Amino acid sequence: MRSFLTFLAAYVLSQFYRSFLAVIAPELARELSLGPQALGNLQAIWILGFVATQFPVGYALDTLGPRRTVALQMLLAVLGAVLFAGAQSALALNLAMLLIGAGCGSIYMGAIYLFGRTAEPHRFALLCSWLLGLGTAGNLLAASPLAWAAQTVGWRGAMLGMAAATALSALSVLLLIRDPRRITAHGSRGLLGGIGEILKIRALWPLLPITAVSYAVILAERGLWAGPFFSSVYGLDPLARGNALLVMAAAMSAGAMAYGPLDRLLGTRKWVVFGGVLATALCFAALALPRLPLAAAITLMGLAGGFGMTYGVLMAHGRSFVPDHLLGRGITLLNVLFIGGAGLLQPLSGSLMTALQDSPAQQAYATLHLIFASLLAVTLVIYALARDNPPKG
Repeated sequence: MRSFLTFLAAYVLSQFYRSFLAVIAPELARELSLGPQALGNLQAIWILGFVATQFPVGYALDTLGPRRTVALQMLLAVLGAVLFAGAQSALALNLAMLLIGAGCGSIYMGAIYLFGRTAEPHRFALLCSWLLGLGTAGNLLAASPLAWAAQTVGWRGAMLGMAAATALSALSVLLLIRDPRRITAHGSRGLLGGIGEILKIRALWPLLPITAVSYAVILAERGLWAGPFFSSVYGLDPLARGNALLVMAAAMSAGAMAYGPLDRLLGTRKWVVFGGVLATALCFAALALPRLPLAAAITLMGLAGGFGMTYGVLMAHGRSFVPDHLLGRGITLLNVLFIGGAGLLQPLSGSLMTALQDSPAQQAYATLHLIFASLLAVTLVIYALARDNPPKG
């Protein structure tokens, strides 16, 4: 329980950092003259920093353990948050987001590595999903509370406060986490050792496309486009926009926690993921309907967020095919796809919205949401070929 709560506090901050731009994006755009492409690049650069650390993180988890790996890496996020608070240019914001992304890169991985090594296998999806669901409270911080803080002390003051909270969390990880026993009876020890072996596991192949897309569309919507959508299409001010995003954030948290026990209750991982992703695709398709009332748009955004949080169950599905001695590198490889997919999707979506900036806002966002729905549908066709590996016990 101590380890869970320690990692939970850190993961709340990681979730905040991956979604706070949606609330302050219009203010950033005005103050620093950022266009849609520049905003899309900001979130993508966070993801670049995050993804760039994943293979080193996997190696460090397998060799050093999660305590030092996570605590030391979080100091990069502290530095990035301080730099973001003082940024006067797009270049400074880009560097800050790169550091923040790198600093968050080991938090969830460190936690699920510890769960994978110390918890019963049948509880893995539950722990991953509940950490994700409770940690998604960071999205709640990055909604109405951030909007209030930005109006009260400014977005710069709010970011300085988050830097201090991140430093305290890093210290907690260093002092409270205990590493599991290291496994030494395996061959590959290099930084990328074992990745080739993992990629030879044919059972993983049908999981890779849905891993790269399913979380990416949720991260892109919540972390970047939901705020501008409500601002441009419905004319919401910052506080009302924050309240609308709060619905999606709360639904994401509840959805992730609801998924936690489903693989054991239903005796399947594959079809839990399949049903959730199908429902998410239908929500995005519905968001493209013309003249959608505001209440319906908020509801659909919340449903997309809730149904879309299949991350924990999908990670458990993939982890079930990976041997223990490659666990660190296996879960980080999957995470590269989870987050790296968003790293590709967000600048591409930024390019799309730039190309559509002369179109009516409702039409532009309808196109974006239909593309998200179509991507999910394609990956579902491939995932239908996957072998189920239900939990035992």
